[in-house]
Amino acid sequence: MKLLYEGKAKKIYEADNPNEVICEFKDSLTAFNGEKAASESGKGELNCAITTLIFKALEKEGIPTHLIKQIDSTKLLVKKVDIIPIEVVVRNIAAGSLSKRLGLKEGEKLPFTIVEFYYKNDDLNDPLINDDHAMILNLVNDRKELDILREYGRKINEFLTKFFDKIGLTLVDFKVEFGKDKDGHIILADEITPDSCRLWDKKTGKKMDKDLFRFDLGDIKEAYTEILKRLKEVK
Repeated sequence: MKLLYEGKAKKIYEADNPNEVICEFKDSLTAFNGEKAASESGKGELNCAITTLIFKALEKEGIPTHLIKQIDSTKLLVKKVDIIPIEVVVRNIAAGSLSKRLGLKEGEKLPFTIVEFYYKNDDLNDPLINDDHAMILNLVNDRKELDILREYGRKINEFLTKFFDKIGLTLVDFKVEFGKDKDGHIILADEITPDSCRLWDKKTGKKMDKDLFRFDLGDIKEAYTEILKRLKEVK
């Protein structure tokens, strides 16, 4: 397979159909914009399975995604998209950078869900941006596209909050990315995994996401395995 792109967590390969690509999940772990890095055998397989389950569930809710099918334990066949260089972050509870920026206590429930945009640029440490910044940087064609990103972010949050609640997890916040398909439609791309979500166990309050790696809080593979197990039980 011809390698088209390699990022921190995934490799993208050419597929037979020019409108499709193969996405391979890696075992790598990174945090703090790559300053902390490691590898965990089997993590790519877990995240591939988790993304497949969640994307299929979102498709049923009318959220279009790039997923076509899972090829094997670490690879997905997906629609080829032009990624919009904006990370859409949706927050329900204060944690991470929001707590640091605003002085909010971690775990404080926000009075309403907020949607933030971050410029997807490693050299600039993915800075927080507003609509005007997005327009100045030509990250989107118009403000309507920003509204679409927000709307999808809120719809995904509404579904995932209930989805994770069923398996005893609190959705604190999450990051998603979008791209444009061959027809110019904006669709969900990349992944939704414990790498890109903060998930806390509702009974114990235990972190079940990449914060385990970020702050050396516990066994990340054990947590991800437990999440996949619970997801498979969702009716």
